[in-house]
Amino acid sequence: MITSKENEKIKYLRKLKTKKYRDLENRFLVFGNHLIEEAYKHGEIEEIFTSNPNYEGTLISNELMKELNFTQSPYDILAVCKKVNKNINSNKILMLEDVQDPNNLGALLRSASAFGFKHIIISNHSADVYNDKTIRASQGAIFHLKIERTNLIDKIKEYQKLGYKVYATDVNGSNQPQLSNKAILILGNEGRGISESILNLANETITIKTETVESLNVVIAGSILMYEWSRLWK
Repeated sequence: MITSKENEKIKYLRKLKTKKYRDLENRFLVFGNHLIEEAYKHGEIEEIFTSNPNYEGTLISNELMKELNFTQSPYDILAVCKKVNKNINSNKILMLEDVQDPNNLGALLRSASAFGFKHIIISNHSADVYNDKTIRASQGAIFHLKIERTNLIDKIKEYQKLGYKVYATDVNGSNQPQLSNKAILILGNEGRGISESILNLANETITIKTETVESLNVVIAGSILMYEWSRLWK
């Protein structure tokens, strides 16, 4: 059993709690049996650590496990996973511009996976996909998706040349878009929405008609649109 904070493996795990080191190592941590099971199915686990002697993995003390956890109620098992670039081709793409709350990002990834948007493109200023809050909110959806972080303007132009139509959410948009079978749905920042430069590139701007509220939370709006579109495509 590992009990020392100075153990090299423990030092490594602590470093992986930071985005800088996750990006450097192309590794990240997942906690709990459910997420570890999802990671295992997709071949992304490198090593498992646990404070429960009934589980398989490298045994560490309860004190170290508590220190490594992000939550107040600590999990007793964690895994080091490698980032995998999945080769998924999809006619349905979800694009996120500066969605900064990791809980929102994770929930959108979960909805995207549920409704067939298997390719996700996020802006460079969006929340970290491998933040613990994002991973937990996604409920393991990150293991089912192709996720890119890149310049959105360049990607929009690239995919429009491939025949994709781009639909950007905007309060002044249409609620009856002419839906293409090759589509990109763009959702924007929680506060300011989608930037003018992105809106100007969209083939159509779309909205969800509401009665007593001006706008919906980005997760609710995105989930409604992805669900409705998944029905129309069937």
